[in-house]
Amino acid sequence: MECQKHLFQIPEGIHYLNCAYMSPLLKSVEEKGIEGMRMKRNPIAIKPTDFFTGLVGVREKFGEMINCSPERVAFMPSVSYGMNSVITNIPFKAGQHALTISEEFPSCYYSAQRWCSSHGAELKVVARREDVPEKAMDWNQRILEAIGTKTAFVVMASVHWMNGCLFDLEQIGARCKEVGAKLIVDGSQSVGALPLDVRKFHISALVCAAYKWLMGPYSTALSYIHEDFNEGIPIEESWMTRPNSERFDRLTQYEQGYKPGAVRFDVGQSSNFILVPMLDEALRQLLDWGIANIQDYGRQLTEPLIRHFIERGAHVENEAHRAHHLLGLPLPPGTDGEALVGELQARNVYVSLRGDNIRISVNVFNTEEDVRELMAAL
Repeated sequence: MECQKHLFQIPEGIHYLNCAYMSPLLKSVEEKGIEGMRMKRNPIAIKPTDFFTGLVGVREKFGEMINCSPERVAFMPSVSYGMNSVITNIPFKAGQHALTISEEFPSCYYSAQRWCSSHGAELKVVARREDVPEKAMDWNQRILEAIGTKTAFVVMASVHWMNGCLFDLEQIGARCKEVGAKLIVDGSQSVGALPLDVRKFHISALVCAAYKWLMGPYSTALSYIHEDFNEGIPIEESWMTRPNSERFDRLTQYEQGYKPGAVRFDVGQSSNFILVPMLDEALRQLLDWGIANIQDYGRQLTEPLIRHFIERGAHVENEAHRAHHLLGLPLPPGTDGEALVGELQARNVYVSLRGDNIRISVNVFNTEEDVRELMAAL
């Protein structure tokens, strides 16, 4: 795959290695947003059917990306919305606990913590050990060992948002299925740049913020929700999720139940006429590139970066346990991370500080020059 920078509006001389923070908008995605604003400017062009047709393509494309049927896809505003929608509907049995990993993103942790608090259950945290050479491999193994018959659910990322550790969801999902636990995955830092198969990995729910690797607008998120949640209670009672809601003349003939699939979990005003077309176009472009090709492009781009760090004694996980689009570089003891990030920005090199890591994240808009400038600046 070749560099796709020409499809973005990134200024020359700016070295943006920070897609894990927020992706830039594709030119085509920006244009869809402008078209949506123009439509809202004169709403006589918006037909009642438009409230329901916009998300059809989004559900189909996201389903294709993660290998699920479109009816299993819900449209949401955030990861916290999706996590709470799913986790609150997980039943509790006496003696059960929930499981997560250390330094997990707050939206995941707080949702699990609320479930545990409401049921008097323990939230177990599997920590990453720093005193072993193969940190990621050890971490994956101890997660597997921690999952047991008393585990109600595991909530975790597919790629750790701070250090880029790649978790073996195939083994973790198989273990969850074996003991009857649900696997709830935050795919915000992987889906769109790393292939993921919800069926192969036995995932019960997958929630993804869309403004990072899915290259959509902010305040959008997509979720896969398994059939196990077909009787779940949604956060809100949207009129659009009810049967026959397409009939505007009969909305007060109140319906019992919800439309089939995961639609019941859609956020209200899910037919957003500006954001939804933008997200649909972003997904179209990602599928056109091919997710595996995007990951391979990241691998090629970061190869010299990996060698650079290893030669200087920095810890880098082996290839089997790291993602190629997101890398966390542990800072030497005593380093002022904020000052370092500021110095990099002064040289037009953009990365993130997450914990004690400089987080470097590349995508198809990045060039070999971006990587060289980062190494020179460091």
